[in-house]
Amino acid sequence: MTIDQAVAAGPVRRSERALAPDLARGAMLLFIALANAANFAFKGQPGLETHPHGLARFVNLGLATFVDSRAYPVFAVMFGYGLVQLARRNPDRVLLRRNGLLVAFGAVHATLLYFGDFLGAYGIVGIVATLLLVRRGDRFHKVVLWLWGIQTVYALIFAGIALANAHGGTAGIVNSPNPSLAAPTYLGSMLDRLAEWPVHTATVLPFIVIVWLGIWAARRRVLEEPAAHRTLLRRTAVVSLGISTLGALPYALICAGLVHAGPGTVEAMAQVHGVTGEYGGPGYVALFGLVALKLGGRTPRPLEPVVALGQRSLSGYLLQSLCWVALFSPWALHLGGTWAAAVCAVVVWAASAFAAKMLADRGRRGPAETVLRKFAYR
Repeated sequence: MTIDQAVAAGPVRRSERALAPDLARGAMLLFIALANAANFAFKGQPGLETHPHGLARFVNLGLATFVDSRAYPVFAVMFGYGLVQLARRNPDRVLLRRNGLLVAFGAVHATLLYFGDFLGAYGIVGIVATLLLVRRGDRFHKVVLWLWGIQTVYALIFAGIALANAHGGTAGIVNSPNPSLAAPTYLGSMLDRLAEWPVHTATVLPFIVIVWLGIWAARRRVLEEPAAHRTLLRRTAVVSLGISTLGALPYALICAGLVHAGPGTVEAMAQVHGVTGEYGGPGYVALFGLVALKLGGRTPRPLEPVVALGQRSLSGYLLQSLCWVALFSPWALHLGGTWAAAVCAVVVWAASAFAAKMLADRGRRGPAETVLRKFAYR
Protein backbone atom coordinates (compact mmCIF):
# COMPACT_ATOMS: atom_id res chain seq x y z
CA MET A 1 0.00 0.00 0.00
CA THR A 2 1.40 3.43 -0.91
CA ILE A 3 0.88 6.59 1.07
CA ASP A 4 -1.63 7.74 -1.53
CA GLN A 5 -3.70 4.57 -1.26
CA ALA A 6 -4.52 4.73 2.45
CA VAL A 7 -7.56 2.89 3.74
CA ALA A 8 -9.09 2.91 7.19
CA ALA A 9 -6.80 0.14 8.43
CA GLY A 10 -6.33 1.58 11.90
CA PRO A 11 -3.11 1.83 13.93
CA VAL A 12 0.03 -0.09 13.08
CA ARG A 13 -0.09 -3.64 14.41
CA ARG A 14 2.57 -4.80 16.84
CA SER A 15 3.84 -7.42 14.38
CA GLU A 16 4.37 -4.71 11.75
CA ARG A 17 6.50 -2.42 13.89
CA ALA A 18 10.15 -1.83 13.00
CA LEU A 19 12.70 -2.05 15.82
CA ALA A 20 14.59 1.21 15.24
CA PRO A 21 11.76 3.72 15.91
CA ASP A 22 10.67 2.06 19.15
CA LEU A 23 14.25 1.60 20.34
CA ALA A 24 15.01 5.27 19.59
CA ARG A 25 11.94 6.54 21.42
CA GLY A 26 12.48 4.35 24.46
CA ALA A 27 16.18 5.14 24.83
CA MET A 28 15.84 8.86 24.17
CA LEU A 29 13.17 9.17 26.85
CA LEU A 30 16.14 8.86 29.23
CA PHE A 31 17.59 12.03 27.70
CA ILE A 32 14.21 13.75 28.00
CA ALA A 33 14.11 12.70 31.64
CA LEU A 34 17.59 14.09 32.31
CA ALA A 35 16.74 17.42 30.69
CA ASN A 36 13.32 17.93 32.27
CA ALA A 37 14.27 16.69 35.74
CA ALA A 38 17.13 19.20 35.77
CA ASN A 39 14.76 21.93 34.61
CA PHE A 40 12.49 21.17 37.58
CA ALA A 41 15.37 20.82 40.03
CA PHE A 42 16.86 24.23 39.17
CA LYS A 43 13.49 25.91 38.59
CA GLY A 44 14.60 27.20 35.21
CA GLN A 45 16.48 26.66 31.99
CA PRO A 46 18.94 25.28 30.97
CA GLY A 47 18.67 23.46 34.30
CA LEU A 48 22.37 23.21 35.10
CA GLU A 49 24.50 23.95 38.14
CA THR A 50 25.73 27.53 37.65
CA HIS A 51 28.88 27.07 39.76
CA PRO A 52 29.80 23.41 39.30
CA HIS A 53 32.57 21.71 41.24
CA GLY A 54 34.02 18.22 41.13
CA LEU A 55 31.93 15.63 39.33
CA ALA A 56 29.16 18.16 38.78
CA ARG A 57 31.39 19.69 36.10
CA PHE A 58 31.24 16.45 34.13
CA VAL A 59 27.48 16.17 34.56
CA ASN A 60 27.07 19.68 33.14
CA LEU A 61 29.50 18.86 30.34
CA GLY A 62 27.63 15.67 29.41
CA LEU A 63 24.17 17.22 29.55
CA ALA A 64 25.14 20.27 27.51
CA THR A 65 27.03 18.21 24.92
CA PHE A 66 24.68 15.29 24.33
CA VAL A 67 21.28 16.03 25.89
CA ASP A 68 20.14 19.65 26.04
CA SER A 69 18.52 20.79 22.77
CA ARG A 70 19.51 17.41 21.30
CA ALA A 71 16.86 15.04 22.65
CA TYR A 72 13.63 16.66 21.51
CA PRO A 73 14.72 16.77 17.81
CA VAL A 74 14.82 12.95 17.89
CA PHE A 75 11.13 12.87 18.73
CA ALA A 76 10.44 15.50 16.07
CA VAL A 77 12.05 13.27 13.43
CA MET A 78 10.17 10.24 14.73
CA PHE A 79 6.91 12.19 14.81
CA GLY A 80 7.25 12.98 11.12
CA TYR A 81 8.19 9.38 10.43
CA GLY A 82 5.13 8.17 12.30
CA LEU A 83 2.83 10.51 10.37
CA VAL A 84 3.75 8.77 7.13
CA GLN A 85 3.29 5.33 8.70
CA LEU A 86 -0.18 6.36 9.84
CA ALA A 87 -0.99 7.96 6.50
CA ARG A 88 -0.28 4.66 4.71
CA ARG A 89 -3.08 3.04 6.69
CA ASN A 90 -5.57 5.82 7.35
CA PRO A 91 -7.34 8.69 5.58
CA ASP A 92 -6.57 12.29 6.47
CA ARG A 93 -9.58 12.65 8.75
CA VAL A 94 -8.05 10.11 11.14
CA LEU A 95 -4.70 11.91 11.14
CA LEU A 96 -6.38 15.26 11.74
CA ARG A 97 -8.46 13.85 14.57
CA ARG A 98 -5.39 12.22 16.13
CA ASN A 99 -3.36 15.42 15.98
CA GLY A 100 -6.24 17.45 17.34
CA LEU A 101 -6.29 15.07 20.29
CA LEU A 102 -2.55 15.66 20.78
CA VAL A 103 -3.27 19.38 21.11
CA ALA A 104 -5.86 18.57 23.77
CA PHE A 105 -3.41 16.23 25.54
CA GLY A 106 -0.84 19.00 25.46
CA ALA A 107 -3.20 21.56 26.93
CA VAL A 108 -4.09 19.26 29.82
CA HIS A 109 -0.46 18.22 30.36
CA ALA A 110 0.72 21.83 30.38
CA THR A 111 -2.05 23.03 32.66
CA LEU A 112 -1.71 20.27 35.23
CA LEU A 113 1.98 19.32 35.13
CA TYR A 114 4.59 21.03 32.96
CA PHE A 115 4.71 24.21 30.88
CA GLY A 116 7.47 22.74 28.65
CA ASP A 117 4.96 20.46 26.95
CA PHE A 118 5.66 19.43 23.35
CA LEU A 119 2.47 17.47 22.68
CA GLY A 120 0.45 20.54 21.76
CA ALA A 121 3.15 21.68 19.35
CA TYR A 122 3.30 18.21 17.82
CA GLY A 123 -0.44 18.28 17.32
CA ILE A 124 -0.38 21.68 15.61
CA VAL A 125 2.56 20.68 13.39
CA GLY A 126 0.84 17.37 12.66
CA ILE A 127 -2.28 19.13 11.44
CA VAL A 128 -0.24 21.43 9.19
CA ALA A 129 1.85 18.52 7.90
CA THR A 130 -1.25 16.43 7.16
CA LEU A 131 -2.83 19.24 5.18
CA LEU A 132 0.26 20.47 3.34
CA LEU A 133 3.07 17.90 3.37
CA VAL A 134 2.27 14.24 3.88
CA ARG A 135 0.46 13.49 0.60
CA ARG A 136 2.84 15.46 -1.64
CA GLY A 137 5.15 13.81 -4.19
CA ASP A 138 8.81 12.92 -3.87
CA ARG A 139 10.00 15.91 -5.88
CA PHE A 140 8.26 18.27 -3.48
CA HIS A 141 9.81 16.59 -0.42
CA LYS A 142 13.31 17.12 -1.77
CA VAL A 143 12.85 20.75 -0.72
CA VAL A 144 13.50 19.73 2.89
CA LEU A 145 16.99 18.52 1.95
CA TRP A 146 17.77 21.94 0.49
CA LEU A 147 16.43 23.59 3.65
CA TRP A 148 18.74 21.47 5.79
CA GLY A 149 21.63 22.25 3.48
CA ILE A 150 21.00 25.98 3.79
CA GLN A 151 20.64 25.64 7.54
CA THR A 152 23.93 23.76 7.75
CA VAL A 153 25.77 26.54 5.91
CA TYR A 154 24.13 29.09 8.22
CA ALA A 155 25.09 27.09 11.32
CA LEU A 156 28.73 26.82 10.21
CA ILE A 157 28.98 30.52 9.36
CA PHE A 158 27.25 31.53 12.58
CA ALA A 159 29.53 29.28 14.64
CA GLY A 160 32.60 30.68 12.90
CA ILE A 161 31.57 34.28 13.58
CA ALA A 162 30.80 33.47 17.22
CA LEU A 163 34.17 31.80 17.75
CA ALA A 164 36.03 34.59 15.96
CA ASN A 165 34.45 37.18 18.24
CA ALA A 166 34.79 35.19 21.44
CA HIS A 167 36.63 36.87 24.28
CA GLY A 168 37.46 36.02 27.85
CA GLY A 169 35.66 37.08 30.95
CA THR A 170 34.18 35.83 34.19
CA ALA A 171 30.58 35.26 33.15
CA GLY A 172 28.97 31.83 33.42
CA ILE A 173 25.60 30.34 32.72
CA VAL A 174 22.45 31.59 34.40
CA ASN A 175 19.24 29.60 34.75
CA SER A 176 16.39 31.64 33.32
CA PRO A 177 13.61 31.20 35.88
CA ASN A 178 10.25 29.62 35.08
CA PRO A 179 7.72 30.93 37.62
CA SER A 180 5.55 27.81 37.49
CA LEU A 181 8.45 25.63 38.67
CA ALA A 182 9.13 27.85 41.69
CA ALA A 183 5.51 28.57 42.65
CA PRO A 184 4.85 27.85 46.36
CA THR A 185 1.43 26.28 45.72
CA TYR A 186 0.02 23.93 43.11
CA LEU A 187 -2.74 26.38 42.17
CA GLY A 188 -0.16 29.11 41.71
CA SER A 189 1.96 26.87 39.49
CA MET A 190 -1.07 25.99 37.40
CA LEU A 191 -1.95 29.63 36.84
CA ASP A 192 1.65 30.36 35.83
CA ARG A 193 1.62 27.47 33.37
CA LEU A 194 -1.49 28.83 31.67
CA ALA A 195 0.59 31.86 30.70
CA GLU A 196 3.86 30.00 29.97
CA TRP A 197 2.61 27.16 27.77
CA PRO A 198 1.29 29.20 24.80
CA VAL A 199 4.57 31.14 24.61
CA HIS A 200 6.65 27.96 24.81
CA THR A 201 4.52 26.27 22.16
CA ALA A 202 4.89 29.20 19.78
CA THR A 203 8.67 29.21 20.15
CA VAL A 204 9.06 25.52 19.24
CA LEU A 205 6.71 25.36 16.24
CA PRO A 206 9.60 25.94 13.77
CA PHE A 207 10.66 22.34 14.44
CA ILE A 208 8.30 21.51 11.58
CA VAL A 209 11.49 21.45 9.47
CA ILE A 210 12.76 18.57 11.62
CA VAL A 211 9.40 16.81 11.35
CA TRP A 212 9.53 17.24 7.58
CA LEU A 213 12.89 15.47 7.48
CA GLY A 214 11.23 12.53 9.26
CA ILE A 215 8.50 12.56 6.60
CA TRP A 216 11.13 12.42 3.86
CA ALA A 217 12.89 9.48 5.55
CA ALA A 218 9.66 7.57 6.13
CA ARG A 219 8.64 7.84 2.48
CA ARG A 220 11.84 5.91 1.73
CA ARG A 221 11.28 3.43 4.57
CA VAL A 222 14.76 4.18 5.89
CA LEU A 223 14.14 2.63 9.31
CA GLU A 224 11.95 -0.24 8.14
CA GLU A 225 14.63 -1.25 5.62
CA PRO A 226 17.92 -0.16 7.22
CA ALA A 227 20.02 -2.64 5.21
CA ALA A 228 19.04 -0.87 2.00
CA HIS A 229 20.05 2.49 3.48
CA ARG A 230 23.18 1.50 5.37
CA THR A 231 25.39 4.14 3.69
CA LEU A 232 22.84 6.91 4.26
CA LEU A 233 22.48 5.96 7.92
CA ARG A 234 26.25 5.91 8.45
CA ARG A 235 26.82 9.27 6.78
CA THR A 236 23.89 10.85 8.62
CA ALA A 237 25.07 9.56 11.99
CA VAL A 238 28.66 10.73 11.49
CA VAL A 239 27.90 14.15 9.98
CA SER A 240 24.87 15.07 12.10
CA LEU A 241 26.29 13.90 15.42
CA GLY A 242 29.59 15.55 14.50
CA ILE A 243 27.89 18.91 13.94
CA SER A 244 25.78 18.47 17.06
CA THR A 245 28.76 17.61 19.28
CA LEU A 246 31.21 20.18 17.93
CA GLY A 247 28.55 22.88 18.04
CA ALA A 248 27.79 22.06 21.65
CA LEU A 249 31.34 21.91 23.01
CA PRO A 250 32.13 25.64 23.43
CA TYR A 251 28.96 26.23 25.45
CA ALA A 252 29.35 22.89 27.24
CA LEU A 253 32.86 23.84 28.40
CA ILE A 254 31.47 27.11 29.76
CA CYS A 255 28.66 25.22 31.51
CA ALA A 256 31.24 22.92 33.09
CA GLY A 257 33.24 25.89 34.38
CA LEU A 258 36.27 24.74 32.39
CA VAL A 259 36.25 27.84 30.16
CA HIS A 260 35.37 31.39 31.17
CA ALA A 261 34.02 34.05 28.83
CA GLY A 262 32.25 37.38 28.72
CA PRO A 263 28.44 37.66 28.78
CA GLY A 264 28.23 38.31 25.05
CA THR A 265 30.34 35.28 24.27
CA VAL A 266 28.28 33.06 26.56
CA GLU A 267 25.09 34.18 24.82
CA ALA A 268 26.59 33.61 21.37
CA MET A 269 27.79 30.13 22.31
CA ALA A 270 24.34 29.34 23.71
CA GLN A 271 22.81 30.26 20.35
CA VAL A 272 25.31 28.08 18.47
CA HIS A 273 24.47 25.30 20.93
CA GLY A 274 20.77 25.62 20.14
CA VAL A 275 21.12 25.81 16.35
CA THR A 276 23.43 22.81 16.11
CA GLY A 277 21.27 20.83 18.53
CA GLU A 278 18.76 20.17 15.76
CA TYR A 279 21.29 17.86 14.11
CA GLY A 280 21.07 15.59 17.12
CA GLY A 281 17.67 14.50 15.81
CA PRO A 282 18.69 12.86 12.53
CA GLY A 283 22.06 11.88 14.03
CA TYR A 284 20.65 9.86 16.91
CA VAL A 285 17.87 8.39 14.77
CA ALA A 286 20.44 7.20 12.22
CA LEU A 287 22.54 5.74 15.03
CA PHE A 288 19.59 3.71 16.31
CA GLY A 289 18.87 2.62 12.76
CA LEU A 290 22.39 1.20 12.58
CA VAL A 291 21.95 -0.50 15.96
CA ALA A 292 18.72 -2.12 14.74
CA LEU A 293 20.53 -3.26 11.61
CA LYS A 294 23.30 -4.77 13.72
CA LEU A 295 20.69 -6.61 15.80
CA GLY A 296 19.05 -7.97 12.67
CA GLY A 297 15.72 -6.42 13.63
CA ARG A 298 15.46 -8.68 16.69
CA THR A 299 15.12 -7.33 20.21
CA PRO A 300 17.62 -8.80 22.71
CA ARG A 301 16.11 -9.52 26.11
CA PRO A 302 18.01 -6.68 27.90
CA LEU A 303 16.53 -4.17 25.45
CA GLU A 304 12.95 -5.42 25.69
CA PRO A 305 11.98 -2.88 28.42
CA VAL A 306 13.45 -0.03 26.37
CA VAL A 307 11.57 -1.09 23.24
CA ALA A 308 8.36 -1.59 25.25
CA LEU A 309 8.74 1.94 26.60
CA GLY A 310 9.27 3.24 23.08
CA GLN A 311 5.98 1.64 22.07
CA ARG A 312 4.35 3.49 24.99
CA SER A 313 6.35 6.70 24.78
CA LEU A 314 3.35 8.99 25.27
CA SER A 315 2.49 7.34 28.59
CA GLY A 316 6.15 7.34 29.60
CA TYR A 317 6.50 11.03 28.82
CA LEU A 318 3.42 11.99 30.85
CA LEU A 319 4.49 9.77 33.75
CA GLN A 320 7.81 11.58 33.90
CA SER A 321 6.13 14.96 34.29
CA LEU A 322 3.95 13.60 37.10
CA CYS A 323 7.07 12.35 38.89
CA TRP A 324 8.94 15.64 38.47
CA VAL A 325 6.04 17.57 39.98
CA ALA A 326 5.97 15.26 43.00
CA LEU A 327 9.75 15.17 43.46
CA PHE A 328 10.86 18.74 42.79
CA SER A 329 7.95 21.13 43.41
CA PRO A 330 8.37 23.50 46.42
CA TRP A 331 4.99 22.39 47.75
CA ALA A 332 5.90 18.66 47.39
CA LEU A 333 9.21 16.89 48.18
CA HIS A 334 11.22 19.90 46.95
CA LEU A 335 14.35 18.03 45.92
CA GLY A 336 16.99 20.00 44.08
CA GLY A 337 20.52 20.01 42.76
CA THR A 338 22.52 18.21 40.11
CA TRP A 339 22.67 14.79 41.70
CA ALA A 340 19.03 14.67 42.77
CA ALA A 341 17.98 15.51 39.22
CA ALA A 342 20.32 12.97 37.60
CA VAL A 343 19.51 10.11 39.96
CA CYS A 344 15.76 10.73 39.83
CA ALA A 345 15.86 10.89 36.03
CA VAL A 346 17.58 7.53 35.71
CA VAL A 347 15.39 5.84 38.32
CA VAL A 348 12.11 7.16 36.88
CA TRP A 349 13.14 6.21 33.33
CA ALA A 350 14.18 2.69 34.39
CA ALA A 351 10.99 2.19 36.40
CA SER A 352 8.84 3.34 33.48
CA ALA A 353 10.70 0.97 31.14
CA PHE A 354 10.05 -2.04 33.34
CA ALA A 355 6.44 -0.98 33.83
CA ALA A 356 6.12 -0.82 30.04
CA LYS A 357 7.63 -4.30 29.77
CA MET A 358 5.02 -5.62 32.22
CA LEU A 359 2.26 -4.11 30.08
CA ALA A 360 3.84 -5.62 26.95
CA ASP A 361 3.94 -9.05 28.56
CA ARG A 362 0.22 -8.75 29.21
CA GLY A 363 -0.50 -7.53 25.70
CA ARG A 364 -1.65 -4.12 26.91
CA ARG A 365 -0.90 -0.67 25.57
CA GLY A 366 -0.03 2.32 27.73
CA PRO A 367 -2.99 4.19 29.25
CA ALA A 368 -2.36 7.36 27.24
CA GLU A 369 -2.01 5.37 24.00
CA THR A 370 -5.25 3.56 24.77
CA VAL A 371 -7.17 6.82 25.20
CA LEU A 372 -5.60 8.38 22.11
CA ARG A 373 -6.40 5.37 19.91
CA LYS A 374 -9.91 5.02 21.25
CA PHE A 375 -10.89 8.53 20.22
CA ALA A 376 -8.68 8.83 17.13
CA TYR A 377 -9.91 5.63 15.47
CA ARG A 378 -13.34 5.45 17.10
